[in-house]
Amino acid sequence: MPRRADLAESGQRALSGRARHALRALLAAGIVLAAAATRAEPAAAPPAAPPLTIHYIERRVERPTPLNNEPPIPDDEGLSGAELGLRDGNATGRFVKLAFALKSTVVEPGADLPAALAALARESGPLRFVVVNAPADDLLTIADAPETRDAVTLNIGAPDTRLRDRDCRARLLHVLPSRDMLTDALAQLLLYKRWGRILLVSGPGADDTLYADALRKSAKKFGARIVAEASFDARGADLRDSALKEFAVITRGPEHDVVAVADERGEFGANLVYNTASPRPVIGTQGLTPTAWGRPVEAWAAVQLQERFTKLAGRPMGPIDWAGWMAVHAVTEAATQLKSSDATAIRELLLSKKFEVGGFKGRALSFRPWNGQLRQPVFVLWPGAVVAAAPVEGFLHRRTELDTLGLDEPESACRAFGGNG
Repeated sequence: MPRRADLAESGQRALSGRARHALRALLAAGIVLAAAATRAEPAAAPPAAPPLTIHYIERRVERPTPLNNEPPIPDDEGLSGAELGLRDGNATGRFVKLAFALKSTVVEPGADLPAALAALARESGPLRFVVVNAPADDLLTIADAPETRDAVTLNIGAPDTRLRDRDCRARLLHVLPSRDMLTDALAQLLLYKRWGRILLVSGPGADDTLYADALRKSAKKFGARIVAEASFDARGADLRDSALKEFAVITRGPEHDVVAVADERGEFGANLVYNTASPRPVIGTQGLTPTAWGRPVEAWAAVQLQERFTKLAGRPMGPIDWAGWMAVHAVTEAATQLKSSDATAIRELLLSKKFEVGGFKGRALSFRPWNGQLRQPVFVLWPGAVVAAAPVEGFLHRRTELDTLGLDEPESACRAFGGNG
């Protein structure tokens, strides 16, 4: 793959046959270099058609105050990824005379979401491609709204497994991995390393309960065992002073290989590390964590995506940022493959079994035809390095090893896509 420095040096020359061959390879892999967007002279004629508009809708949610002087969740989480996807899409789209636009709408906590959708449709006309960063219930409100009746909706913010199961919707695609995909990846690594005995510590939140449930199901699915469980509520506790004693008490129990934590809000999980009663790795929402993306991801040319995002946003790329980029990238890639901005044709390709797209994860990605979930590897990492990329070696599937993560077709009750349920 050409380095960006090499591409920049060739920016003043017409594309050679070799450069055209490299460009075709990059398009096939779904990889777009920022330098392609900044050539000194255009490589294709200006688009003849108006830009295809992709809508980004976010429901802003209340965030807890970060502990341990950790940085807060950025206000542009997800949106900056979508904006980078737009830049990349326009960089490649211009070679086939296509252009794309992104229109963002942020709905504040407590605001009327249906009213915001109606106002958006009055202003913009029919919504065709909608990237949504919102909790599960808000996502369903958007997917069921009359304004999105003919739209493809792409979920980048809700990991709830029920959205890929009984609460699925036709034309609702899930770019972010589900919770059970994440915990399946973690369970595969544990079994690979023969760390099959798990002590589980859960927080009091509803999302913590969902994560703990997913961990239990993944342990059963792959043959690990929850040997003991404990709960912890950080409210009223000053963990800066009490973590050493409190966590030593709740992590005592039968012999175990790891301590798993379900703390999606980050209220106490980081404090478990090095504070357990026995010297055991901490895994789950903190410690060794399964995720769609993270700062240490560098393989398969991912460092190029990381650098471009950091230059745009001034911070590292997180999993929801990657999902935002991937959602816009999927739409623009489908249009580029078709060489068309026809929304109906793009929708049909996105929802078809033949659509594949690159995502800097080492293999072609595709949407599951039974519930709309994006098949993808899941990284298991800690803040310093990637430990593994699941599916882990040895976990096989008759169709693709990627389908060992999350709900397989016989397990899913989704019928909106015509699956077996």
